[in-house]
Amino acid sequence: MKYMVKTASLLAALSLLAGCGTSASQSAVSETQETETKTEEQETVTEETPETEEKNVLVIYFSRTGEQYEVGEIDKGNTAIVAEMIAEETGADMYEILPKEDYYPYTYDELTDVALQEQNEGARPEYRDDVPDLSQYQTIFIGSPVWWGDWPMIMYTFFENEDLSGKTLIPFSTHEGSGLAGFDRKLSDTVKDSTILKGFSVRGYDAQNKQDSIREEVKNWLASLDY
Repeated sequence: MKYMVKTASLLAALSLLAGCGTSASQSAVSETQETETKTEEQETVTEETPETEEKNVLVIYFSRTGEQYEVGEIDKGNTAIVAEMIAEETGADMYEILPKEDYYPYTYDELTDVALQEQNEGARPEYRDDVPDLSQYQTIFIGSPVWWGDWPMIMYTFFENEDLSGKTLIPFSTHEGSGLAGFDRKLSDTVKDSTILKGFSVRGYDAQNKQDSIREEVKNWLASLDY
């Protein structure tokens, strides 16, 4: 009788141990599956939402403050205003071309005299050597005021010194009646092996005094370029 009781107890104990083993095994499998699922979800999120998105668009511009035609004295240049709008709408980086030695006059009439002299002489004014690495940008918006129906001569210094070949270049200008002034054609003639897209121009007066409407024009222009 004692033997039977011991046997029954032993069988019960074995059964209990087997049950515990199965439960622990199932729990381990469940935890492993849950860990793998979380890992897969994390990998999916990482693939769909990278931490950083590399920019490849740059806005380069040359602009002046001081006394300007029809707008008086300004603290922010007309072209700078448009350049900032483009950068805000496209998420582009920005770079301002600044003279290495800024000898340009503050008053409008004197500035136009210097600009005309530079153009007649075919001058190539130097600019500061803090240009970003242009190799990381495929698309570059390039803008300046129109000086005597042309790019300011400092812009030609930039075009000739920097490697812009193979890039998509998009000109823009500020003016008081000259429009784009052939910026696109002149850019194409100077920078070989580049793609020139449709440019944009705005009156300097409007850049200073009608910024809401100009921003809409900028948006429409960028949309036409698929930006």
